[in-house]
Amino acid sequence: MTVLTQPPGMGDVLKYEVNPNYTRKTVTLLTGMPYPVGSVLGRVTASGKYTLSPDTGTDGSETAAAVLLYAVDATLADAVGVVLVRGPAIVSRAALAYDGTVNDAGKITTKIGQLAALGIVTRDTA
Repeated sequence: MTVLTQPPGMGDVLKYEVNPNYTRKTVTLLTGMPYPVGSVLGRVTASGKYTLSPDTGTDGSETAAAVLLYAVDATLADAVGVVLVRGPAIVSRAALAYDGTVNDAGKITTKIGQLAALGIVTRDTA
């Protein structure tokens, strides 16, 4: 029997939102990588574009500002993505994807706190 594997989807990340018309936004993602569903994104102040939110920086993207709801391939050019930008909303902590510099519990806790300030709460189970 053939085993089929389905990649993670929005339902694996987003567990609750008050109203999609209020909590979601369509944004431009910076060129350079495929963004997986659940990516924790920061907004570059100068361009208004979003990218993975690093641990440190000075361009604005170091502050978590959104969670990507669908995988987007921006390897060759800027791409459009749908993100969760405000709550009330609940996301699965295990389904979030971080920049490579967010590599320990303290840094992850900081990103989760930045999302919580937007009303996006993480839960271990949902």
